[in-house]
Amino acid sequence: MADVFLKANWENLIMANYEVAPSILNPYLPKGVELDFYNSKAYVSLVGFMFKKTSLFGVPIPFFGSFEEINLRFYVKRTEGKKIKKGVVFINETVPYKIVALLANKLYKEHYISIPTKSSINISEHKHINYEWRISDKWNSISVKSDLDKYKIEPSSIEEFIFERYFGFTKLSPLITQEYRIQHPKWMTNNILNSTIDCDFASMYGTAFSSLSTQAPSSIIMAEGSQVRVNWKRDRF
Repeated sequence: MADVFLKANWENLIMANYEVAPSILNPYLPKGVELDFYNSKAYVSLVGFMFKKTSLFGVPIPFFGSFEEINLRFYVKRTEGKKIKKGVVFINETVPYKIVALLANKLYKEHYISIPTKSSINISEHKHINYEWRISDKWNSISVKSDLDKYKIEPSSIEEFIFERYFGFTKLSPLITQEYRIQHPKWMTNNILNSTIDCDFASMYGTAFSSLSTQAPSSIIMAEGSQVRVNWKRDRF
């Protein structure tokens, strides 16, 4: 437990997955890791989820413990001998509280920004999940309607490729990469019935991703989520 820096519940995760040219991701690729492909294709994911019951080193954060996070991430792997570490690289992570972004950037060396966010989660006969964030005076959103049944992730599926990631890699400089461990059980998924996305990718993530604003995602998937632990220990290489 002493090595656990952050503990929180990540709930109702929505992942909109877009096929992109590897050349778009190469500038963000940390040293010592390589792009990971699903069926020979590289992906970025626009992600929305709820961050809840947050604690640092076991101490609850009552005023900033629950909030929305929106991020854009892509998929990498690091080979160490016969071991393959499947992980993610974050291009940007968005939260509503400046203190959370400041702390995460200082301790994680990540790329957090703070902008207004909001959400609505209604669960009755179906799940209706909506995340919104405002940039350039415009509200962006990602929304899904799903059924309530839970499904196990199928081997070799896009869900397994996207969700089964237990390492984060951060590009500290062109020559230095930071690696950290993420712990959570295998997630269950919900079947999505319909979805809508309204995102100004250029304003949020730069002109390299502008085409995604008019590109339909290859898939949209959803996970129920769970408690997640992020280790304090960081390896640099």
